[in-house]
Amino acid sequence: MLPAQKRVGRRAVQVGLVIAFIAACAIGMLGYLGYNIGVTALIIGLVAAILPVPALVACFLWLDRYEPEPAKYLVFCFAWGAFVSTAASLLVNTVSASAFSRFGIPDALVAVLVAPFIEELTKALGPILLLWRRRREWSGVTDGIVYCGLSAIGFAMVENILYLGGHGYAAGADQYGPATGAQMVFALFIGRILLFGFAHPLFTSMTGVGLGIASRTGDRRLRWLAPIGGLLLAMMLHGTWNLIPTLAQATGENLILLYGFIGVMVPVFFGMVGFAIWLRGWEGRLTERTLPAYVRSGWLSPPEVAALGSLGRRHSARRWARRVAGETGLRAMRAYQFAATRLALLRDGMRRGLYDTPEEAARAAAEERQLLESIAAYRQAFVGRDPQAPPAIWDGVRYQVRFPDGVTRTLDAPDEPVVPVPVVLTPPPPPPPPPPAYQYYYR
Repeated sequence: MLPAQKRVGRRAVQVGLVIAFIAACAIGMLGYLGYNIGVTALIIGLVAAILPVPALVACFLWLDRYEPEPAKYLVFCFAWGAFVSTAASLLVNTVSASAFSRFGIPDALVAVLVAPFIEELTKALGPILLLWRRRREWSGVTDGIVYCGLSAIGFAMVENILYLGGHGYAAGADQYGPATGAQMVFALFIGRILLFGFAHPLFTSMTGVGLGIASRTGDRRLRWLAPIGGLLLAMMLHGTWNLIPTLAQATGENLILLYGFIGVMVPVFFGMVGFAIWLRGWEGRLTERTLPAYVRSGWLSPPEVAALGSLGRRHSARRWARRVAGETGLRAMRAYQFAATRLALLRDGMRRGLYDTPEEAARAAAEERQLLESIAAYRQAFVGRDPQAPPAIWDGVRYQVRFPDGVTRTLDAPDEPVVPVPVVLTPPPPPPPPPPAYQYYYR
């Protein structure tokens, strides 16, 4: 058997084992829930717990618009959090509760001293495994937040099945009938989902920030310290979140809930939301900072780079491509934008020293050439088709524009890129060499 065939076969076995492991955990969790809370409560809890999932997932997908991640990795992280993390956390929390009872320690302390650590660790293990095996698929902090956020959403969904179905419907129905059970489900839905449904994704996103930094730094120490720091921060926030109601219940002072949530969790939540929005814009501006090197070498034109700088500009470019070349042009423009974003991330990785071995450097150079050739191929689907745009060439320094009188004139590039978008019509030279690497994530 050829080495390539051996690698493919080994990878298929590994993927199969992972899928089988997640499936076994899923079957175990569903069986446990169905046995302990009943089939009816399981179905009601499942339906209620699924309701917020599309909205939460959409928020994280909105954050990842510039360079969307492969769906299979997103599904993997969600399934890991939903089944593997919940199964491991349930086992550890149950054993810890029994141990606490034997030593006379209140069971409520499990939520403060044990649950935050095991839950955050197991939720993060899926994205960590993905970073270990597919590091080249990570483009930075945004990917870390998305992968860890989806793992947390999966975890919260299954946990909500237990609370809504077991502590809600089953508990109420057993005491006072189905109507009371439905009322308790509604009350828990408002509290756990509508008011505080962001909790698990917020905590685990801290780990995602650390993993994202590790994926885009050439500093080997930071590759270890950033994930550890993010995980510890996630655990501390989770522990603080669980400590607030525990203290309120123990002291009978409900104001602790109000002061704790408003004084601690609300600022953290809005701070993280603001950071995520800023990060989304930063990722869009990465193309404007990185791709001008290809403009100077003739691979791209200034308006093309400017058209990649925001989602609004990208949307306008897609509408233009659809107008001049139909659905084929629209698909080509989408692929073109994705390839250009990948190119910007690749070159940024070169600057950061991510490819520090000869093999990685050679692979990065080959990927760079492939992306440039793909960009040139996608461009052919929509260039030269706009009757309102004069034929133009960008040679890396000036425009060669053919005027209506048939004369081609040389024009300097303006300070601000303008339409029509000039295109490169002649094969450009080799891509520019990468600049010296630097070690820090943010400049």
